[in-house]
Amino acid sequence: MILLRSSLLRPGSTRDSARLCSKCFLRVSHPQRPAAARSFLSSSRPPTGIADRESPSLTAQKAYFSANRTTDSLSAKNGLLASLSDAHPSAQPSLKTTPTESAGSSGPVLSESTTEELPHRRRKRLKEELAKNDDTESVIPPDASSQLSSLSSALPATSLRRKLAAFLALTKPRLSFLIVLTTTSAYGMYPISSLLTLDPSMTPLPTLSTSTLTFLYLTAGTFLSSCSANTINMLLEPKYDAQMSRTKNRPLVRGLVSTRGAIFFAIATAVLGLTLLYIGTNPTTTALSASNICLYAFVYTPLKRISVINTWVGAVVGGIPPLMGWTAAAGQTATTGHDSWQDMLFSKDSIGGWLLGGILFAWQFPHFNALSYTIREEYKAAGYRMLAWTNPAANARVALRYSIMMFPISIGLWWVGVVGHGFLVGSTVANGWLVKEAYRFWQHQGANGSARSLFWASIWQLPILLVGGLVTKKGLWDGVWNNIFGQPEEDEGEFLYYEDEDEEVETKSSSELQKPRSS
Repeated sequence: MILLRSSLLRPGSTRDSARLCSKCFLRVSHPQRPAAARSFLSSSRPPTGIADRESPSLTAQKAYFSANRTTDSLSAKNGLLASLSDAHPSAQPSLKTTPTESAGSSGPVLSESTTEELPHRRRKRLKEELAKNDDTESVIPPDASSQLSSLSSALPATSLRRKLAAFLALTKPRLSFLIVLTTTSAYGMYPISSLLTLDPSMTPLPTLSTSTLTFLYLTAGTFLSSCSANTINMLLEPKYDAQMSRTKNRPLVRGLVSTRGAIFFAIATAVLGLTLLYIGTNPTTTALSASNICLYAFVYTPLKRISVINTWVGAVVGGIPPLMGWTAAAGQTATTGHDSWQDMLFSKDSIGGWLLGGILFAWQFPHFNALSYTIREEYKAAGYRMLAWTNPAANARVALRYSIMMFPISIGLWWVGVVGHGFLVGSTVANGWLVKEAYRFWQHQGANGSARSLFWASIWQLPILLVGGLVTKKGLWDGVWNNIFGQPEEDEGEFLYYEDEDEEVETKSSSELQKPRSS
């Protein structure tokens, strides 16, 4: 600063702004400022005896903050920036300094004036960048097993809650709950007279007790069987689970449960679950549950690293639980004649169970294909053969194809008399929403947020179908309707008609008996 100042005091020296820092240049260029040119910032300071010396420094400060956009809004509102430009036109070029000059100066470092990005434009830009980088976009909600593992690891090592949370994480609670929901929904839709009517006078009490008990056995046995299958799944692939973000927090990966403990838990839940199903339902339902455990744990799990056919095998696993609920309801009725597994699975009355299983089979593809697309790179790195990365175009086509199949399957439930007319309206709306998102998923090949939209559409569409089927079940509201409005008139007419016929027969027989006497 001393050298620069001495060079400026030499006669005939040129005031080159490139050789000066902006503070010194402003001090030399404007040794004094008229009082009229003072801005609000400079005049608001308390007066001192050296006001003329401080004014150039204040001007630099105003220029510095204006260049860094900290007082733009205030200046724009009050016209201070315009007055500053009019009073000091020569100060504008001095605001632009190179990094080298700024580093060598002892005054404030002035940055180049740049136009700040407006908030709404920044949000729009970030949204566009997120859509372009949709590969890293995660649509999967926090996994229940991961949450329970985190809870377990945060508790003391000797805590009972730590052990319970760790073992519960082995069961994949959300998946197990979904399996129970599909099983019990099919059980509730089965057309049993004692379940259809809401009039207690028409329903024998023993039948109600049996159906409620069967429902409890079915729920508990299905949940325990699902827990066993999910635990075996984790036992067979902890090495691969550790390579994926959505599975690296599982209890076996983190060592919250030992391998021996997990094996014991899988065996215990399988034995207890199948025993409850055998006692409370029938052997056919028990056999379906046992086959589902083997299919999921020992066929689907290893097949994921071999062929993309694993997705179809997994869809079969998802379609068996509704069939279990149907056979459980069919086996408890003694009047239907279902005495063997052939009658329960392949008779005319079993069509409804197969249709419900078909809904779950078709639902797996839009749901899983959208989910797997978001983590396809992790599947690829872990060695899992999924359509999402082996053939993304086929992945989108399959999701759309099976979404469209939901329409004829839903109509079939109404056609065979399982549900009423209201189900057609509700299922059409839900299936139309799913097909719309699946078409968008196919159109954009999973990009532009289409995978996220299809995933959440599948999450909500399935409960709408299942709950809608229970609410609109065929004959469910007949008992309520009869209690409110009474029996239909045609029933009374038929009764009177048959009663008149009986009287006429009795009259004829009495007249025939009297004829011989008169003769």
